[in-house]
Amino acid sequence: MSETDPQRKTLADGRVVYRRLWAYALPHWRMFVVSIVAMIVYAGMGPAFAKLTQSLVDGSFIQSGPEVLREAAWTLVWLSVLRGVAGFASDYYSGWVSRRVIADLRRDLFDQFLNLPCAYYDQSSSGQLLSKLLYNTEQVATSLSTGIVTVFKDSLSIVGLTALMVYENPLLSLVMMVVGPLLGVGTRQVSKRFRKMSMRIQESMGNVGHVAQEVLDAQRVVKVFDGKDYETGKFKRENESNQRRQLRLIATDAISGAIIQFIYIGGIATILYVASLDSVRASLTPGSLVSFVAAMAMMQSPIKRVTQLVSVLQRGIAAGDSIFEVLDAGRERDTGKLELLSTQGRIEYRAVGLAYRDGGEYALRKVDLAIEPGRTIALVGHSGSGKTSLVRLLPRLYEATEGKILIDGLDIRGFTLGSLRRHISYVGQEVTLFNDTVANNIAYGKRDASREDIRRAAAAAFALDFIENLPQGFDTQVGQQGVVLSGGQRQRIAIARALLKDAPILILDEATSALDAESERNVQDALEILMRGRTTLVIAHRLSTIQNADRIYVMRDGGIVEAGTHAELLAGPSYYADLYRMQFGGAAA
Repeated sequence: MSETDPQRKTLADGRVVYRRLWAYALPHWRMFVVSIVAMIVYAGMGPAFAKLTQSLVDGSFIQSGPEVLREAAWTLVWLSVLRGVAGFASDYYSGWVSRRVIADLRRDLFDQFLNLPCAYYDQSSSGQLLSKLLYNTEQVATSLSTGIVTVFKDSLSIVGLTALMVYENPLLSLVMMVVGPLLGVGTRQVSKRFRKMSMRIQESMGNVGHVAQEVLDAQRVVKVFDGKDYETGKFKRENESNQRRQLRLIATDAISGAIIQFIYIGGIATILYVASLDSVRASLTPGSLVSFVAAMAMMQSPIKRVTQLVSVLQRGIAAGDSIFEVLDAGRERDTGKLELLSTQGRIEYRAVGLAYRDGGEYALRKVDLAIEPGRTIALVGHSGSGKTSLVRLLPRLYEATEGKILIDGLDIRGFTLGSLRRHISYVGQEVTLFNDTVANNIAYGKRDASREDIRRAAAAAFALDFIENLPQGFDTQVGQQGVVLSGGQRQRIAIARALLKDAPILILDEATSALDAESERNVQDALEILMRGRTTLVIAHRLSTIQNADRIYVMRDGGIVEAGTHAELLAGPSYYADLYRMQFGGAAA
């Protein structure tokens, strides 16, 4: 491959990204057309102002006509008004289009976040993803708005002013034929560098966001374990790295701008020198020379913006590339055609295996498991034995690598994800509550529930008393992750949510392991009500909580090694009996 091939590929990739960004603008073409028309009008004002200077100079100083000055004054006022209106319209409507594009991009990104598989989040930083949603989309907005203005308004201004210069004096205009290519070469040379630097800056912004988010989420741990200095150091390193990269981008932009401006000023100086030659002066009037120089001077600002467009576009392309990388990631596979309208709750695992990564170690190996409707089964074993992996497969948070899972005799992959998950409730050790009211958190799985239905669910979960004692009762905001509630209260809110959803299949993932004895007793009472008549899979750490399970399955190294009731497993030598002794000491009874 030649050295220019990577450059061509990068350029082609940039064009693909920008075309995709423009595709977001096309639905808003009406606003876009208004903006373009306004830009054309605005661009036409530059040559008009420059031409007006010729009338002023030749009419007032050569023809000595005061009426020329009076007419020029009124013309200047009307041109200024028209230019101001056109400038406002072009900036506002191009800005409107760019902000609409960003709103649409953020909508699609957020929708993609909701539909990405769990495996994607296992390998991604939430800080990086939030940076794409917030920071990178802003880079795209700047790129689009500046790109629209520069490509149309400034480019048309340059074309119009160049046409005026050629009209005034073709000989002097030849100088621009030299300056133009030099500007183009300088612009192209810095383009690739801007792209690389912009991608590194966006990655660095993601790292800054990731460190900050970790501290915000774990601020209690940071305080208790005196991690402030350590976290400050981590944030300082990422923040300083981002600052250094930003400064390199600024320096590159400033240097390239200075070089381009030097080339441009050199062109003006050359024109003035050529105009001083006797052979050229004979073909010029003072007004035409002033008009020519005014046109060239007026080109400086649009030319500068055109050259700066390189850095802006490269930042936008790099940001767009990272955004489309997320948008193009594979979504959860929802290929099922059947709607699961109702279920008895019979569940069967047949030779199920799971590897979280292609070619990786298996977390589950040839697991066979059958659960009758309305029964409660418990999964026990050391950490890493495969308990959580097994239950994650049921709502298809992960896809089984081998084997299949059946509900009422049908493969769950044949059901649509929405209908499958509507029949499954979950209560875990780490309760997720949203920064919303108590009522809305309880009704999260059934948003059309009435307030009376929410009260009944709260009462059944033994949560009604403490909820009514909150400052605004069911309308109390619980804060991020339910920070205003105790651990036991959060668990009972989660149980009320599961009760209100009323799904026939229930997953309990160590739902009481993080609670004190009194809270555990209250929560356990609520769980017993929740489990009635449902097919329940319990992941248990405390063996005392599962003694009444219909069947207990002991897992080790990704497989089921023992199965039976609590009494059966304790009756003889077993791995379960060993676990029981470790927790309670003495002989298994």
